[in-house]
Amino acid sequence: MKKIGLIFDLDGVIVDTAIYHYKAWKTIADELGFDFSLLQNEQLKGVSRMESLDRLLGFGGIKNLTDEEKLKLAERKNKLYVSFISKLTPEAVLPGVDQFMNSLAFENVGVALGSASKNAMTILKQIEYIDVFNAVIDGTKVKRSKPDPEVFLKAAAELDIDAENCIVFEDAEAGIKAAKLAGMKAIGVGDEQILKEANLIIPGFENFDFETCKRQFNL
Repeated sequence: MKKIGLIFDLDGVIVDTAIYHYKAWKTIADELGFDFSLLQNEQLKGVSRMESLDRLLGFGGIKNLTDEEKLKLAERKNKLYVSFISKLTPEAVLPGVDQFMNSLAFENVGVALGSASKNAMTILKQIEYIDVFNAVIDGTKVKRSKPDPEVFLKAAAELDIDAENCIVFEDAEAGIKAAKLAGMKAIGVGDEQILKEANLIIPGFENFDFETCKRQFNL
């Protein structure tokens, strides 16, 4: 069997920190005087901090901020977010993820993280997942955010596995598009309506193991 690369997004796939992103962005929106909904928050998943800020400001109809003002808002959002995730523990790992990772122990796979988050290493340390991945590509190592495939292509390169032999696990529409643009297979984790372009959609990792993955993709 060819060596397979498994590339995981972080937020919403390994651990659910999306609610903390939402709380931090909502605080910024409240301070700027407009409402920000969970539905709107879906459009911020998987993209860079500055692009998320631009989308947030668009929801509020706020224009003409200087680059310096935007940077200050982005920095404030990040400080709020970091204060939330600093309290994470291994119990924050989503149901079934530990078991799925354990099922890879004797498989011919490379395991990578492919996340837009610049706080990925902080989160991995908090949940004691630093040693789980053979490669970690995060927001500090890429210039372009999803749906650009850069993060996944870099993860594949670091694993030394061809893109066509990689499978991406994603919970965001932008991430699914990025995986497809990279020439990889995509497994959507979460909402079928949002992730409809994925090759396979699962509600989560409970009752899902690598044997199921191999059958699905004839590996």
